[in-house]
Order: sequence, then structure tokens, then C-alpha cells
Amino acid sequence: MFYKIELKDHIRVPPDMFGLPVEEAIVKRVKVKYEGFISQNMGIVIDVSNVKEIGEGIIIPGDGASYYETTFELLTFKPELQEVITGRIKDIVDFGAFMNLGPIEGMIHVSQTMDDFVSFSKDKTLAGKESKRVLKVNDICRARIIAVSFKDSNNPKLGLTMRQQGLGRLDWIDHPEQKEIPKPKKEQKGKDKDKK
Repeated sequence: MFYKIELKDHIRVPPDMFGLPVEEAIVKRVKVKYEGFISQNMGIVIDVSNVKEIGEGIIIPGDGASYYETTFELLTFKPELQEVITGRIKDIVDFGAFMNLGPIEGMIHVSQTMDDFVSFSKDKTLAGKESKRVLKVNDICRARIIAVSFKDSNNPKLGLTMRQQGLGRLDWIDHPEQKEIPKPKKEQKGKDKDKK
């Protein structure tokens, strides 16, 4: 999910930026410090959307830079469990597919791509045996987040599924009659259907 977060921080403006207007220098320094920053609490910082307030600058002895207490807004993406997202298939390998979600990639295990027996082809496709559906690189799909790991904070991991109703390649969702695999009806054992 995307969030707009307001933060307050002391931003260091080095002497080589003193010739710029203060606001421009601070925006550049905030972007350098925060864009691409990843944390479990904030998620992935995508952009510095707004600098709201800039305090009076101070210079610390021994450091020629100026420090400004600054309030600013960040646009972040924080993946949430059970969230439904849309992305583009970036790569397909024998164990599943990788989906590009913008600031991060998610992995869909081969068993989670569709409700069917799935086989991997050397031309980087996953094909359903009975449904005849094919998943290719660059397909736009809808998936649900089923696992989020920030264990390696520089490379968070997402586990995705496309097996539930309303998920999968977008044209599969638009044409549900092609999606459903008929299931054989179960016969009732031990009951005589002809009894009156």
C-alpha cells in the first residue's frame, strides 16, 4: 500500500551547495538521504513529495556544513499481507515467476500461478495442462501478497499467489468462463436416488 509519511530530521547541507537557494539545496539533500531507503516500519521510500518547513540553519564547530531542522513528506510503498496488487511479469524460471511491482519485485511459486498442473517451457512460459492457459514475460497480472520478509533490509522479499478467484493474468479475470475447469460431480454413496 502507498503511504504519505511526514518526518522531521536535521538535514546537512554541505558548503558546495551554499550557492543554491536554501529550499532547493534541502530538497536535493533529502532526496539523496531518503529516496530508495528501505525499512520495515516505513516500507520503501519512492519520492520526497513535499518540504513543509525549514528551520534556522546552524553550523557545528569542526564541520563546515549547515544543518537545518526540516519537516518533509515522503511517498512510500509498504507491502501488506493479503493486499491485492497489479504488476508485470518480469521473468519466468522453472520454479516460478517474478513480478515487477514498481519499487520492488515479488515471486510467484509455480504452484501459485494457477489452479492447474503447470509446466515450464524453455521459451520462458508457464502453461496449464487442462486450462491451456499460458503465462509469459510482460503479462500484466493481479496477485495477492501472502508473505513479506524484511530480513535483509536492502532486499525485502514478497511471496505472491494468483490461485484465488479474481487473480491471475488480467484477461483470465475478464473471461472467467475460460478460467474454470469443470469438476466431476460426486455421486452419493449408499443412497438410492430412485426411492419415492
